[in-house]
Amino acid sequence: MIKLFMEKIGEYKKETILTPLFMIGEVAMECIIPTIMALLIDHMHSGTIEPVIRYGCILIVLATISLFCGASAARYGASASTGFAKNLRRDLFYQVQEFSFADIDKFSSSSLVTRLTSDVSHIQNAFQMMIRMAVRAPLMLIFSVIMAFRIHHRMALVFIAIIPVLAAGLLGIFRLAHPIFRRIFKKYDALNNSVQENVAGIRVVKSFVREDYEIEKFNKASEEVRKDFTFAERIISLNGPLMMTCMFTSMLLVSYLGARLIVSSGATELTTGELSSLTTYGIQILSSLMMLSMVFMQITFATEAANRIYEVLTYKSTLVSPENGITEVKDGSILFDNVTFRYNPKSKRRALANINLDIKSGQTIGIIGGTGSSKTTLIQLINRLYDVSEGAVYVGGVDVREYDLDALRNQVAVVLQKNVLFKGTIKENLKWGNENATDEEIIEACKLAQAHEFVMQRENGYDTMISQGGTNVSGGQKQRLCIARALLKKPKVLILDDSTSAVDTKTDALIREGFKKYIPETTKIIIAQRISSVQDADQIIVLESGKIKEHGTHEELIAYNGIYKEIYDSQTKGKEDEANA
Repeated sequence: MIKLFMEKIGEYKKETILTPLFMIGEVAMECIIPTIMALLIDHMHSGTIEPVIRYGCILIVLATISLFCGASAARYGASASTGFAKNLRRDLFYQVQEFSFADIDKFSSSSLVTRLTSDVSHIQNAFQMMIRMAVRAPLMLIFSVIMAFRIHHRMALVFIAIIPVLAAGLLGIFRLAHPIFRRIFKKYDALNNSVQENVAGIRVVKSFVREDYEIEKFNKASEEVRKDFTFAERIISLNGPLMMTCMFTSMLLVSYLGARLIVSSGATELTTGELSSLTTYGIQILSSLMMLSMVFMQITFATEAANRIYEVLTYKSTLVSPENGITEVKDGSILFDNVTFRYNPKSKRRALANINLDIKSGQTIGIIGGTGSSKTTLIQLINRLYDVSEGAVYVGGVDVREYDLDALRNQVAVVLQKNVLFKGTIKENLKWGNENATDEEIIEACKLAQAHEFVMQRENGYDTMISQGGTNVSGGQKQRLCIARALLKKPKVLILDDSTSAVDTKTDALIREGFKKYIPETTKIIIAQRISSVQDADQIIVLESGKIKEHGTHEELIAYNGIYKEIYDSQTKGKEDEANA
């Protein structure tokens, strides 16, 4: 894991190396200053100003060098840590882009957002402390101990005796706090999931007046995080009193023993200046230990974040392009060969069972079925958003697992149930289908999707800004723009997953008529709830509980007098009654 994270330093190696080097310079100056101060104090009884000027100038130079080194270390440390976080966040984002639907289901989108934001920030802070404080504190500790022993080795033993007590206390705090931080991260995911779900569905929340319920749910998740954080902070807060107790105990002992030694030896074994510098070194030793404790606490918190990020970075997606995958899709023919699919490989429940379908290139296929009949699951296997559990799916006569993923998905355009538009102009959104599309191609696609007319009614036409999520266009307009976007890909296979549910039947008919006229060679698969959307299809498939129950043309299925006929009668009865009246 450490090796992987070190690779993320990338182009910020220079800053990462310079930061601890400047810290060494700062520590060296700070350890020399007390010795010069001791000389200054011991020479002040001479009655002349010359020692004060000489040692004062030396102290000013040392302090200036220390300031320069400290400022440089802070500057390069900030650059190195933010650069490291940028690279880490970038690689995490790139990795998530390669995830399949199943991978995202495994981690959950809220957890991935937490890892990309909060977890990276924790690691960034820990990294900055490691290249600054984790270098400064041990060096300051070592240098100060050496200097203290150089002055008077017996007096320095006071500080050495305190160190094991402090180390044992810090280790105990670390071991108590670490499991709590691990638990907190999981609750953070739950909290973020609650926020994400609420914001995404805010219109539904307000429509059903469920604000109080959502507030209660959020408060519950937030309260659990608060309790764990409070408990962890109570444990960590013991660090301060422990440090202060050790520091003041050692200072009292050094002051008492030092004063007795000066008086008893007549300042021959220990001078006043040396006692002063010894006290300063003692403070530096204990301050270094306090810094180390802070580093340990930060690392404790960041360790779990690092584990979570490492899990994502090293995760091998279940869907990858094969080596030397096929990059050309010959045509839009589709074959389902005894396909069975489970969302969870360990689950006994099959989302799809024994599906056999032979779709010729250029055909129009209608798929209908009740909620939960796995209509969407079926079409997600065509462009390999999921892999089949058993059997095989062929597109253009080739198993989809043999294609390069980008090549396959560029030739299988899907307009999903949940249509998504991004913040930007209408033209920018449409160019998601083909970034090199000309204005003429964009207009042609919009006319085919029955979107051109309402776009031109906007003041800025195709340069009209779409708000985030497409909230400033209606559901039907959003669906038509998404269909136009898919058409710009000029795919071999076009899949509409209930993508005309928000448009009126006349517009729906015009869209299907346009498909027949302008893209006859493209295989068109239409999932719909309305019989009118599929009755002109070359084949109609009726799904129920993940199985094909009926299969044929509109006339054949009406004559069969099964599920399709029931749906047809339920949708046309009202119209017939109205006509008879």
